[in-house]
Amino acid sequence: MASIEQLYKDFAVLADAKDKAGEHEKEYLSIISGVKGGANEKRLASQFIARFFKYFPSLADNAIDAQLDLCEDDDSAIRKQAIKDLPGLCKDAKEHVPRIADVLSQLLQCEDSMELSLVQSSLMVLMKIDVKGTLTGLFSQINNGEDIVRERAIKFMENRMKKSVDEIFNKDIEEYFLSECKKVFDDVTGDEFVSFMKILSSLTSINTVIGRQQLVEIVVEQASLKEEFQPTDSDCVDRLMQCIRQAMPFFSKNVHSAAFVSYICDQVLPSLSSIENQAEGTDLKLEILKLFAEMSTNAGELEDGIEKVQRVFDKLLDYMPQPPEEENSAPVEAPKLEFSYVECLMYAFHQIARRHPEFLTGEDNGERLKDFRIRLQYFARGLQLYIKQLRMALQGKTGDALKTDENKLKVIALKITSNINTLIKDLFHNPPSYKAVLHLSWKPMKPAASPTPATGQKRSNITPVTFDSESKNKISKQQDRKIYAPPSGKFSDKAGTFRDNNGGGGGGYRGGGGYRRQQRGGRGRGRGFKRY
Repeated sequence: MASIEQLYKDFAVLADAKDKAGEHEKEYLSIISGVKGGANEKRLASQFIARFFKYFPSLADNAIDAQLDLCEDDDSAIRKQAIKDLPGLCKDAKEHVPRIADVLSQLLQCEDSMELSLVQSSLMVLMKIDVKGTLTGLFSQINNGEDIVRERAIKFMENRMKKSVDEIFNKDIEEYFLSECKKVFDDVTGDEFVSFMKILSSLTSINTVIGRQQLVEIVVEQASLKEEFQPTDSDCVDRLMQCIRQAMPFFSKNVHSAAFVSYICDQVLPSLSSIENQAEGTDLKLEILKLFAEMSTNAGELEDGIEKVQRVFDKLLDYMPQPPEEENSAPVEAPKLEFSYVECLMYAFHQIARRHPEFLTGEDNGERLKDFRIRLQYFARGLQLYIKQLRMALQGKTGDALKTDENKLKVIALKITSNINTLIKDLFHNPPSYKAVLHLSWKPMKPAASPTPATGQKRSNITPVTFDSESKNKISKQQDRKIYAPPSGKFSDKAGTFRDNNGGGGGGYRGGGGYRRQQRGGRGRGRGFKRY
């Protein structure tokens, strides 16, 4: 093995030879032998091996193996030096990039934070040398490596690589990256899928109609829409909601949500009541209906559209009671009214039925329209009382007064009921109209210059707005005609959770799963990694 003095002599010979350094194979082999010396010799050998690597292609395997030995050294300082020098082997020899990228990907399993940062930085250096080769090495470990390596390689792509996509990716690289992602999607967890979608959504090619359509098709495939919906299977419910959330940003008038809308109409709505909440304070049924309402705007033409409208209509009627049969009979218990559910379903019906106006106006649909109008009228009567009461409660309140939990709830309740009232007016038109444009209550709006209680506010963690016969507020006898009384007092007693429709966090999959991939459960390799 070479000593420090010998290493410097070898370096001098090779440096003086310049472009003819390749003629001094003996000196380069001497430098390679330095990896078997002490700590100082090892660090020096690491630098010199990388410096003159390009001049000795016939010794490439020897040099790489020597460098990899240093990457596995017990001394962290030596490992860090070797990791830092690894990309230098590829600076003028791009053919080695996939191999070095594979090795660096395996080194992502290290626990030392500084060492891990060096590995990530070296991978970014490789990216600038050869993007495709580096991606090849990364995907090799994502597909075949230990779970910890796979996880960290994906996180590296999401957290470090994504920031430089505009600089290092071109059209061909984006196509290659997308094709490799599709292979990974055959066996992926929920959190992994979300990470890849974040990266894919940042690609330039995705900003086109064709690109967005591609991503929607990928998400549709992950959602397994050909399979029957299992309302009691929490993984099935989670997967559907997460996939819809991933696809939502790409829906537009040119990229339709028809596949998801049809699935919810055919599979989810008929079994909606069987969906169970997975945690206290959640309302999965309402969350699904919110997603459904948002998607319905861009549903486009639906196959068997009339049948889809019928299913939405039937579910809407479940939440819109008929008035008491006899107007002057003794008072009866008022039904519980789910305003939040009605907003979602009525909006979705309004969006989908506009392409099929004959559903309510056809020659054979007179009784259907008559019954619907009776329900609309009954619902509207109490709704208007509720709106009036909310406005009175909020009148004169501004600034901090509107920021209390109770008043935040009232503001959102007013938004919900105002939306329903607008839709009822449209549908009560003769013939029913589908022209109203409104902003769904849970979607954030940019604050207006002079906000009023009716304007959109930041969503709060409150429950769905409902009303039942427990309300202690009594309206006058002239108004009390066996319709429900609007709630008053502490509105939080009559409201449920309004959750962010983006779901927060990494997708809501327990244990990072919920898709098809099963964790391998393999034991980490420590500092060891696959040799070539």
